[in-house]
Amino acid sequence: MTLQLRAQPLTAAAFAPFGEVIEAEQQHQFYINDGKALRYHDIARAEALGDSARVAISLVDVEPYALPLAVTLLEKHPRGSQAFIPLDGQPFLILAAPRGPAPGPEAVQAFISNGRQGVNYHTDTWHHPIVSLEGKQRFIIIDRIGQGDNCDLHHLQPGQLEVVLA
Repeated sequence: MTLQLRAQPLTAAAFAPFGEVIEAEQQHQFYINDGKALRYHDIARAEALGDSARVAISLVDVEPYALPLAVTLLEKHPRGSQAFIPLDGQPFLILAAPRGPAPGPEAVQAFISNGRQGVNYHTDTWHHPIVSLEGKQRFIIIDRIGQGDNCDLHHLQPGQLEVVLA
């Protein structure tokens, strides 16, 4: 039997067990650069654990997935956080499960970004690769670069979990 998961809107409170929502709303803010720029300050914390580790900023172009989404893969990064910030203003799908041992399908939660929100997964938090919904999308990725393996994979059996939009 396939467990059907309905995606909910992405909010800071709902996503808190998995990381931070990167958005301007409800954030500490102040003007800089002689009042010409409004800074939304310290809204997510990048983590990079281990010898010779550093935080890197990258870009990624993501092709859309077909819906309903058959979930067969989750990943986690045990040595650092991983943030995705959308650049195209398009909604995207986020799937996350708690830190710890490999989760079953019932532990996965689904969220939909409004296209102006990004996410920062806490170190060791299970998640699905980023899911574009409306076409090719570009994201900024902020994550750990360094020695040691930083990507654990967990494969779900086909037919165990399917995501539908609410």
